[in-house]
Amino acid sequence: MASRQARRRAGGGAGAGGGVPVMVDDVTREASAAGCSRRCSPPPRASKPTLADGRRVTWAIDMTGGEPALLLALLALLALLVSHGQEVLYIPGRLVNRASDGYRGEGKTNARDAYVIVDQARMRRDLRSICPGDEAALELRLLTGRRADLVEDRTRVVNRLRGTLLSMFPALERALDVTNTGPLELLTGYQTPAAIRRAGTARLTKWLANRKVRNASSLAETEVEAAERQHTAVPGERTIAKLVHTLAKEVMALSEQISEMDKLIEGRFREHELADIVLSVPGIGAVLGAEFLAAIGGSLDEFDSPDALAAFAGVAPAPRDSGKVSGNLHRPVTYHRRLQRVFYTSALVSVRCDPNSRKFYDRKRAEGKKHVQAVLALARRRVNVLWALIRDRWCYEITPPVTTAA
Repeated sequence: MASRQARRRAGGGAGAGGGVPVMVDDVTREASAAGCSRRCSPPPRASKPTLADGRRVTWAIDMTGGEPALLLALLALLALLVSHGQEVLYIPGRLVNRASDGYRGEGKTNARDAYVIVDQARMRRDLRSICPGDEAALELRLLTGRRADLVEDRTRVVNRLRGTLLSMFPALERALDVTNTGPLELLTGYQTPAAIRRAGTARLTKWLANRKVRNASSLAETEVEAAERQHTAVPGERTIAKLVHTLAKEVMALSEQISEMDKLIEGRFREHELADIVLSVPGIGAVLGAEFLAAIGGSLDEFDSPDALAAFAGVAPAPRDSGKVSGNLHRPVTYHRRLQRVFYTSALVSVRCDPNSRKFYDRKRAEGKKHVQAVLALARRRVNVLWALIRDRWCYEITPPVTTAA
């Protein structure tokens, strides 16, 4: 019998067998071969003391959101297990999927998936523990996740709007930026070339001004010029015009929801104790700062060094040596996508507003680095800066580079 017991309860994902909750007890190869997995119902209250009977128990789970998160909350694992010296390990679904190829058999069952997860948790020492984050970090994770969904929805609708408008009015699609409020407002009232020509510049200007659109006159002139270049009506123009009107309304509604979500994120983010420090770093605003705190769980306690944080964010290259070949570095495969976006985007913005970042970027370009490589190098450097600021509880100060006299 293994020195420590591993139990798993999860639903859905790569190793959950179609969402069926599975628990594996006393994990050994012999016990797994004998079929120790079983379906189980939610544990009664009487089972709670068994988690604190002095035995060392490790829980492994291949998902951290959705149904498994609800089960963890119902069992109070993140509070109860940690308080009794027990840990919860997270095994990515990709790791479980690839590790399954190394086990005998080709079938996929709940028992086999559960065994792979707990066996990997028993052998591996590089798995991350799931620790209870603070309330603010959890709320920021929910809010930023919802905002990401809204942004993806808006991008999808904008692309559909462009494709629909292109099929009817190519000149207008080329002249408009349908991500701005003014062009979207105009598309809710005028869609076809004939309608725009009938309205004329003066009427369109007045119509847009009444709806508080900026630069109404220039926008109206652009629309009329585009309409003058097309005098052909395509088949189904009336239906396409209705679709354009509907899609423009959807984009405007999604933009309003994103604006409201940004206000909620900023309000909750500024309540965090690290908000002022994170905001002091050039290039990081309320949204990127909220995504940063949500990714790290509200603190840097889970990271031993800036190198660990950089590896988690995917801004540190991974070695790829073999035999006599050494010194090869390649892009990491496993990393936190949103956290990488935080550091990369903030580094890209800081080049324009921070003289220190600009100096570092120019030095990398002078060394022969490409633009993306220089920005990634700057993002890696900013990990060290942000780490030191949070450690010392100090805000960033923009100090211009010292220039020596000729």
